[in-house]
Amino acid sequence: MTILELREKRAKAWEATKAFLDSHRNDKGMLSAEDDATYSRMEQEITDLGKEIARLERQEALDAELNRPVNKPLTGKPMNGKETAKTGRATDEYRQNFWNMMRSKTPMPTVMNALQIGTDSEGGYLVPDEYERTLVEALEEENIFRQLAKIIQTSSGDRKIPVVATKGTASWIDEEGAYLESDDSFSQVSIGAYKLGTMIKVSEELLNDSVFDLESYISREFARRIGAKEEEAFFTGDGSGKPLGILAATGGAETGVTAASATAITADELIDLFYSLKAPYRRNAVWVLNDSTIKAIRKLKDNQGQYLWQPSLTAGAPDLLLGKPVRTSAFMPAIAADAKTIAFGDFSYYWIADRQGRSFKRLNELYAATGQVGFLASQRVDGKLILPEAIKVLAQKSAA
Repeated sequence: MTILELREKRAKAWEATKAFLDSHRNDKGMLSAEDDATYSRMEQEITDLGKEIARLERQEALDAELNRPVNKPLTGKPMNGKETAKTGRATDEYRQNFWNMMRSKTPMPTVMNALQIGTDSEGGYLVPDEYERTLVEALEEENIFRQLAKIIQTSSGDRKIPVVATKGTASWIDEEGAYLESDDSFSQVSIGAYKLGTMIKVSEELLNDSVFDLESYISREFARRIGAKEEEAFFTGDGSGKPLGILAATGGAETGVTAASATAITADELIDLFYSLKAPYRRNAVWVLNDSTIKAIRKLKDNQGQYLWQPSLTAGAPDLLLGKPVRTSAFMPAIAADAKTIAFGDFSYYWIADRQGRSFKRLNELYAATGQVGFLASQRVDGKLILPEAIKVLAQKSAA
């Protein structure tokens, strides 16, 4: 089945599930044990269809990536036959020598010399510029937070970001009266760089196989491992040796609503969370929550009897909750006492600072006994919510 057919099937399944729920509730609004089991099966079918749609969309994106032309056509006007010369890590020479270094146990001296411009302080080598862009794109595919946040590039040191702490106001003035002073006051948010790394092992047989695409393999593994750890920190990081996440008690998102229950969420609480966010931030706001939380809110209706959650019918478009896109992450807490289970806001006010220059280092001897070669991959990154009022969270009630 095509993605569109699957979306239509999921929409029909959802309508049937809603109809079943409405027709089988008793006088107290509850389901019998048998009906609850039936509803759970119907809901699981919707979840499974959603996962299959996501799989096909990833496959479609990968096919498009693999089918892209290797060489770009010349579309610009001739400029006297001259092109701007590439320098440093952007040159073809650096790229070629970098991968020769990664593949070879004892690279030629000419290779070593060519890589001197990209040597880092720990004996590794900065990846070529073009490949760094490939790594960043792979990270964005693995990490929903990078798709929502603002990404900035830093070269060295901390980045100071000016933020308006208090805003001036206007006032009514009598004829010939004096103007009242009302100035904006500014504070600063500092973003640094924390090191995040992983070790990737490859067998010598694969490494020596000319058909083996080392570049693609490392980019996939780098994105999968680094992307997951990044996203965890962007949500739950405490700022100690890692980025400060949006769920942090200090410096994180503001609590918009505290649920009346430790184990449930009501429709009114979702609506209250929606309006706890100031109108300017609601314009580009999204919901972010755990998959298990979606199951809990699918049954909720507004005062007009309309379900708050609406499945998407368009390929590539997210599901909607109160008219705003819904994104899920495994790093958002499930519903439990004291947990911050739903985040709603404009995530572009969370800034991710990428320190330029991701580096790789080949380890020849460490795994020689097992016929493997290790590669250390690392990057430096930080993240911080610049304006805490731009994202609101729903917190569950504390345990009794």
